[in-house]
Amino acid sequence: MWIGYTLLGLVAGTLSGFLGIGGGLILIPALVYLFGLTQHQAQGTTLAFMIPPIGLLAALKYYHDGNVKLNIAMFMCLGFFIGGFLGAMFVHKISDLLLKRIFGGIIFLASLRMIFGK
Repeated sequence: MWIGYTLLGLVAGTLSGFLGIGGGLILIPALVYLFGLTQHQAQGTTLAFMIPPIGLLAALKYYHDGNVKLNIAMFMCLGFFIGGFLGAMFVHKISDLLLKRIFGGIIFLASLRMIFGK
């Protein structure tokens, strides 16, 4: 499974570098729908890998409540680190209009899945 978590981090990191999105919009739905975590576990795990310094207090609370999967967060962090760089490299090769459309499409699809999915 570590390969899957690392790939998820890579995809989310690339989209973060490319579109400025990643944690809440990509990782949480993916952890819930692709990897079977609960919503609480997905949020806690995502906070844990983004700890310094943004989510430290929130991640600690999730951790104390048993909703952080540190083994998953570690591999997602590795992929996100590399993916963020890759996305930032590629984003400058497309137009502003295309970037806005890609960003809007991802938000739209994620919202449909969250609203109408199981």
